[in-house]
Amino acid sequence: MSDLLAARSQMAMSLAFHIVFAVVGIGMPVLMVLAERRWQKTGDPICLELAKRWAKGTAILFAVGAVSGTVLSFELGLLWPEFMEAAGPIIGMPFSLEGFAFFTEAIFLGVYLYGWKRISPRAHLFSGVIVAVSGAASGIFVVIANAWMNAPTGFGLVNGRIANIDPVAGMLNPMAFQQTLHMTLAAYTATGFAVAGIHAFLLLRDRENSFHRRALSIALMVGVPAALLQPISGDISAKSVARMQPAKLAAMESHFETGTRAPLLIGGWPDMERREVDYAIRIPGGLSFLAFGDPDAEVKGLDEFPRDEWPNVPIVHIAFQIMVGLGSYLALLSLWVLWAAWRRRDIAGNRWLLAAIAAAAPMGFIAIEAGWTVTEVGRQPWTIYGVLRTADAVTSMPGLVYPFIVFTVLYCFLGVIVAWLLYRQILSSPRGSEWSRINPPVRADHA
Repeated sequence: MSDLLAARSQMAMSLAFHIVFAVVGIGMPVLMVLAERRWQKTGDPICLELAKRWAKGTAILFAVGAVSGTVLSFELGLLWPEFMEAAGPIIGMPFSLEGFAFFTEAIFLGVYLYGWKRISPRAHLFSGVIVAVSGAASGIFVVIANAWMNAPTGFGLVNGRIANIDPVAGMLNPMAFQQTLHMTLAAYTATGFAVAGIHAFLLLRDRENSFHRRALSIALMVGVPAALLQPISGDISAKSVARMQPAKLAAMESHFETGTRAPLLIGGWPDMERREVDYAIRIPGGLSFLAFGDPDAEVKGLDEFPRDEWPNVPIVHIAFQIMVGLGSYLALLSLWVLWAAWRRRDIAGNRWLLAAIAAAAPMGFIAIEAGWTVTEVGRQPWTIYGVLRTADAVTSMPGLVYPFIVFTVLYCFLGVIVAWLLYRQILSSPRGSEWSRINPPVRADHA
């Protein structure tokens, strides 16, 4: 393994691990706030228990996310010094703002966890809202930095080096809105359906469990609207990629030759030797329409770019198909849930719907991993698109395969610990059918 590949692999492993916790840090606080608000309005003790349990889960995942995020910050400087030298003056601002949001989230999460009987119910709920808002802001600022790497602005090139820096213009780059919208919705979709899927699975074994019924309804309140909006944000993002990163779009669709009425491919495997895609379903003019709103529009193919500027087409294409496929499943599932709710059907009583929701539990996170693969691998061979190549950004330090192996083992170890802790949380779920007999309703002002 070359040092460049080892550095890229270590960064990929770190990002793939950290993004799960970052996403949960955005979505879970919304769940616990909704549960607490419902408890304050109805006095339902199950909602109080849900708020407390989800707060504990948020704290566990927040702690691991803080550790993995710290590792990432060190890796940026140690593995990619040339990138940090070039980009630091610009992405330093969004990363600094992310730090403020992170500290705010940490402070108010502490207030939320330990303030149940120490502050007023309104102040306690407000602290949860601050956790939810600062968690979303933290993710937005990080994604803005990544968006700048895809559409770098706010500087000039003098003798091949970045100069005349305007960090505010860098933050307001042309890809910032699209990427932050898409990622934030993805976080709510993944977290909402992950929680809903767990409780749907448990309801399949115990249909009358009121604890899991309440949890399922609150989780779907977060996951369903986000999943329905996600295709719209995906369309906005795809049109931006078509304008600003045509090579990435060509890799996403394995579009080898420039032409009009470019077909949209569903599935398939790209053959790099023949420059064709096998086993794909083709929709004539579909790609032209989705990219430019015109089925007769011309779409640039990979033949427009030097061979050494092509991304890894098979990886980008397959990852894109996975992301779109899973996102479509979640959107269609959300329509099914809305239809059942509109017809006033008992969602927890529909075995097929519960099974579909249970199957969706990991899909949001898989789609996010696939989407980030498209974003990062699709930008190659550039670290800063059109400005700095990845091969020129990596450190000259040898032996990078060894830290890659060490960190991979470390992340696997942390993953097992977190999975065990969360599993213990789920196992200790109370029997909801007996809850009202054991615990009479308690109003917020008596908690």
